[in-house]
Amino acid sequence: MSPMEHPMRKPNDLSRSLTVLNPETTLIAVIEMSQSSWLVAGIVPGIERQPLKKLGVDEDALLRLLLRWQDEAKKAGRQIDRIAVAFEAGRDGFWLARWLRAHDIEAHVIHASSVAVSREHRRAKTDRLDTELLKRAFLGWLRGERDHCKMVAIPTCQAEDAKRPTRERESLVGEKNRIVNRMKAALTRLGIRGFNPKLKKASERLDGLRTPEGEPIPPNTLAELRRDMARRLFIRYQIKEIESARLERHAQAPEAGPNAMVSLLARVVGVGIETADMLVQEVLSRNLRDRRAVARYAGLTGSPDESGAKRREKGLARSGNARVRRGMIQLAWRFLMFQKDSALAQWYRARTENASGCRKTMVVALARKLLIALWRLVRDGVVPDGVVLRPAH
Repeated sequence: MSPMEHPMRKPNDLSRSLTVLNPETTLIAVIEMSQSSWLVAGIVPGIERQPLKKLGVDEDALLRLLLRWQDEAKKAGRQIDRIAVAFEAGRDGFWLARWLRAHDIEAHVIHASSVAVSREHRRAKTDRLDTELLKRAFLGWLRGERDHCKMVAIPTCQAEDAKRPTRERESLVGEKNRIVNRMKAALTRLGIRGFNPKLKKASERLDGLRTPEGEPIPPNTLAELRRDMARRLFIRYQIKEIESARLERHAQAPEAGPNAMVSLLARVVGVGIETADMLVQEVLSRNLRDRRAVARYAGLTGSPDESGAKRREKGLARSGNARVRRGMIQLAWRFLMFQKDSALAQWYRARTENASGCRKTMVVALARKLLIALWRLVRDGVVPDGVVLRPAH
């Protein structure tokens, strides 16, 4: 299967093919969600008041409320042809949007940081006021004014589940490193240095360790270190289990779904299977419009501050996917090591050769260019200039 035949590349359901908003036949509702309750605000055609209802976390109660508002509009002489519901992206994820769409209700998820709020230092903030902001932003977006707010693409349950192994592995690796740092700190507190708790026989060497006073490790600290070592070994086993399961799934269907893109990326010298899987699941399998959208989603674009004669750059916007941003910056450093003859590596060396103190800044620019090049590789099959590929298996 070629990259262009990838089955996940389907038209974005947030394209501007929405029907023109007809306020006489459209029931609009926004939801302010919390862990314990939902506050639902509506705009019902034919009803002068704008209803506001607090519900428990219950999707069935929400559906009954929407249908009741629809009946009220019918009694007022309005025929409701469209029910549009929106809420901010948050901890609850996308399950409610998928559930509403399964019940023939138009559902949208608003990017929380795209809603304009008051710049007052001490502004009033309540759930009721938040629903008013959401209603204004959602109404403007439905009218076709795209800058009122931004909508988040609603993934399928399978697409969300495909991201879990990479994210779980990242969390486990961080936990393993925290355990090692905690063990080293405990030993340093006793004056013991040079002991590596990551060695295979580190547990057997604990009893022989001595403090500068010649005393053995105190019993409580020794027990804590042994528990930490056991926990670290268990986490290592879990990480290997995740990696083995991913390789097994990839071997069973190497050309199915995103696996074709992972196989192509893993052929690039310097890109491992873990990095390739993360990039495909997090960014490259998404239906992004152009190269600017790719860089913006990864948070690798700048944040200029320009007003009148003032011109300055505040650094990375950091508004995109933090996992992709971290992974691409790490990959950019590896790329300079393994792809020295590539056009991108030569561009980086030419920019930093005679300029001191700009290597870290320019590596972010290299990461942005590299991500766009990899996106073109999996989308169009265009190999970046000078990049060495491993033989295809």
